[in-house]
Amino acid sequence: MQNLKVLYEDNHIIVVEKMPNIPSQSDKTGDTDMLTIVKQYIKEKYNKPGNVYLGLVHRLDRPVGGIMIFAKTSKAAGRLSEQVRDKVFKKKYLSVVDGKLEKRSGTLEDYLYKDERNNMSKVVDKNKKNAKIAKLDYEVIIYNEVKNLSLLKVNLHTGRHHQIRVQLSNFGHSIFGDQKYGNRGQGKQIALWAYELTIKHPITQEDMTFKDLPESVGTWCILKDINIL
Repeated sequence: MQNLKVLYEDNHIIVVEKMPNIPSQSDKTGDTDMLTIVKQYIKEKYNKPGNVYLGLVHRLDRPVGGIMIFAKTSKAAGRLSEQVRDKVFKKKYLSVVDGKLEKRSGTLEDYLYKDERNNMSKVVDKNKKNAKIAKLDYEVIIYNEVKNLSLLKVNLHTGRHHQIRVQLSNFGHSIFGDQKYGNRGQGKQIALWAYELTIKHPITQEDMTFKDLPESVGTWCILKDINIL
């Protein structure tokens, strides 16, 4: 079993860290995915025979790391999925982007269109067929003048395909290491991390917030000596 960092676990949910380049669920590559890894963890920890139930409530893009939550019962899965739809379920991200932003904080609102053929999204006119509104807030934490890179906190209001990557690129500050939408860091790991997750516990209704930071290496060295949490 692969090493798994568990941030929280009870009888209903399990919150874990997804490392970059691991799929959220199985795909055509056949590579080991988070759903399988967490199922195996539960199976071994509790010595469970047969299949283990685990509900996939949300996803992170394969190259992106950070917090994921899974449901250990169908009731918890249904209630968490409802929270996603009702926007009670909230995710916040850290991102290292190219350049210096003019404003310390702001809101980006665009219409996105997903091109299924090449699995990419783009900003389009709002009247284009199948275009969906996308909205996020950003806050600049620090600007590294030597490397010309900015560290941002990003708060999603909508959950569109590749939303943060597309909107920041269109804004002129693409994510460092983004192979699809970026200008800098080709061959590097994308600097996008889901660092905060807020839910209502599906059974107790308690407000819960989980936080997890990437290791301060590579591009994420920009986190050193900064108190994000």
